[in-house]
Amino acid sequence: MDHHLLEVGGARVSRREDLRLVMGAGKYASDWNLPGQLHAHFLRSDRAHAKIVSIDIGPALRHPGVVRVFTGADAVGAGYIKPMTMLTFKGKDGMQVRVPERPVLAHGRVRCVGEPVAMVVAETALIAQDAAELIEIEYAELAVVIDPEDALAPGAPQLHDNVPGNLPFEFEAGDRAATEAAFARAAHVTRLKLEVTRVAPSPMETRACLVAYDAREGMYTVHVHVQGVNMMRKQLAAYTGVPEEKFRIMARDVGGAFGQRSLGYPEYCAQMLAAKAIGRPVKWVSSRSEGFATDSHGRANFVSGELALDRDGKFLGMRLDWIAEMGAYLTPTGPVSHLRNPSTCMTGVYRIPALYGRWRTALTNTNPIAAYRGAGRPDIAYVIERLVSQAAAETGVDAAELRKRNFIPPEAFPYKTPTGSTYENADLPGVLEKALKLAGWAGFGERRRQSEKAGKLRGIGISTVIENTGAGLFPKDTIAMDVAADGAVTVYSVSHSQGQGHETSFAMIVAETLGIAFERVRLRQGDEDRPLFGNHTGGSRSTVGAGSACHLAAKKLIEEGKALAALELGVEPSQVEYANGAFRSGESQRTVALGDLAKAKAFSVTAEGSFGSTFPNGCHITEVEVDPATGVTEIVSYVAIDDCGRVINHTIVEGQVHGGVVQGAGQVFGEHVVYDRNTGQLMTGSFADYYMPRAGLVRGITLEEHPTPSKVSPLGVKGMGESGCTASLAALTNAVIDALRPLGVRHLDMPLTPSKVWHAIAAARGKK
Repeated sequence: MDHHLLEVGGARVSRREDLRLVMGAGKYASDWNLPGQLHAHFLRSDRAHAKIVSIDIGPALRHPGVVRVFTGADAVGAGYIKPMTMLTFKGKDGMQVRVPERPVLAHGRVRCVGEPVAMVVAETALIAQDAAELIEIEYAELAVVIDPEDALAPGAPQLHDNVPGNLPFEFEAGDRAATEAAFARAAHVTRLKLEVTRVAPSPMETRACLVAYDAREGMYTVHVHVQGVNMMRKQLAAYTGVPEEKFRIMARDVGGAFGQRSLGYPEYCAQMLAAKAIGRPVKWVSSRSEGFATDSHGRANFVSGELALDRDGKFLGMRLDWIAEMGAYLTPTGPVSHLRNPSTCMTGVYRIPALYGRWRTALTNTNPIAAYRGAGRPDIAYVIERLVSQAAAETGVDAAELRKRNFIPPEAFPYKTPTGSTYENADLPGVLEKALKLAGWAGFGERRRQSEKAGKLRGIGISTVIENTGAGLFPKDTIAMDVAADGAVTVYSVSHSQGQGHETSFAMIVAETLGIAFERVRLRQGDEDRPLFGNHTGGSRSTVGAGSACHLAAKKLIEEGKALAALELGVEPSQVEYANGAFRSGESQRTVALGDLAKAKAFSVTAEGSFGSTFPNGCHITEVEVDPATGVTEIVSYVAIDDCGRVINHTIVEGQVHGGVVQGAGQVFGEHVVYDRNTGQLMTGSFADYYMPRAGLVRGITLEEHPTPSKVSPLGVKGMGESGCTASLAALTNAVIDALRPLGVRHLDMPLTPSKVWHAIAAARGKK
């Protein structure tokens, strides 16, 4: 089968979205315009931590074309001061999360570079930008803390009065006493201190927002990029105190998200304030440099890990001491995703009897952290898989063999983990064996010798992972369907695509269930004229949640159609059969087409479902060659075997894996947000300073599926969108360390830049 084409009912079709998007016919957030709109520009703090002594907006107000200037006093006056949090569970000793205030425009104090201090609203964007430079601000510098360990230390500069010790939340998982007992009887203990580096998600589309206010209805219309309209509406309502029903969230195409587009940012709320005060729509389009400084960052986790083994290489226990850096403020998704997801998957794919983890969140004078592709799951997978490969090296056991000895066996599923999760079915040995065969694991020694002859250091890395997907802010997912008189079906969803191909995959699910042509199904996402209860796109949950609801809605359409067709055919509904878009009965010679039911009156259905978490898993194996003369690493082979349950669309699955692997490779080999430790200034504020993965970094990936259908989803699907980066971080790092280990290099933290690798090689050879 041509992997660029898909099959529905035997007919081949291409991805529906692609032609519109590659021809420039998409409609993104900055493409929306309204009559009479004004333009906003944000003056941002150039200090990481300072008191605002005074602010003079007079010169800006007098600039021709300026309509109004807003400051922190306006934000506080409106009550726009505190974002919502999705962290609702209690922490250590019953601790409740301490959420600091964050006025949408800084008031009295700034706590990170890039924090918006004032907003100029003018007739054009350039006028607003010019006028912002006329605002005069006097600051009184305060001490800066950038490192999260330093932030939690006694005597550190304090960022917020209601967050003593810069510790907004502390959390524990597992059994501490049982874990200590396991370590006490261990024959070997492996220890590593690991950093999962801070990164800038950098979607292709920069942030943009257009807000209009209808004074008669008290209604805000917000044109913005989203991962789901309901999640955006709930956040904006919580931040501003405006009832949720007073929002219309409008979005069409979204140019990438990676978790970053799930947030209701302060800028959007400031625009709401302006649109209401002025009575005209207010538009803002971010620059790329603003994005680096102020779009939420990802990862930034610092972990000390220990793995205890017995004499036979069986895992006895694992301990983690985890610091999750949060930046200067808590985002709605940041703390929950960096605690819940790692603790949910803390045992990884292994049967580890005793686990204990301590998580501390830390506030620093840096840009806030939020969910980023995988949202804590790549982080925990990286920690576990680095520990396991290091343990294999220390004990002299083959890395694949050590994993195999400790896998949760297929017969143990559903498996209740020591931290309270329940993994659904998986075939971990089967996934591993397929990966080992495709990767030529047994022949690596010869390939390493050939590389040595060429003056290169060759290493092989493996990562076997599992992740929880399908969690959401709302307990149900809902889909609505309309049937037109010509038999076409329109599907309505609040799960919003940012490139994942919903218009294709959701239509495939409906077309297959109804037995009609793929071309007869159309998807409408986030249509405010059809408000629905349901979740955003995130956490690899769209096909599990909204996709499953599509299947249920299509089945409901058939059942309700049978009742309506029975009236037309003059028979009982139980005597009606349905196939390929038509209803028939053995008691009648007539047929009733699906569209016929919509000719007399509207024919619509709505279906909902609660599906819970699925647990996709996989094994990635990669080989690298390191040039010791330059420190440059080349990925020479990459094999990915994934169990995402039933595959709806092979092309989309391949695209998601490719994208995730390259995203992981970007973090391993270069991506890193860096702040100056003394001043808090952002040192990587443009693509001139911040590495991004490029074409050729991962030249080819061998992909195969090993599906074990989910029993959580009626479709049998598991999540897929984040598996690539969940597995690639550890696989690639393990490969590089394996290449350097013969020299005595035990560990290097990401990013594994040529400079870092070269210096490690030079230092190791110097010691020898």
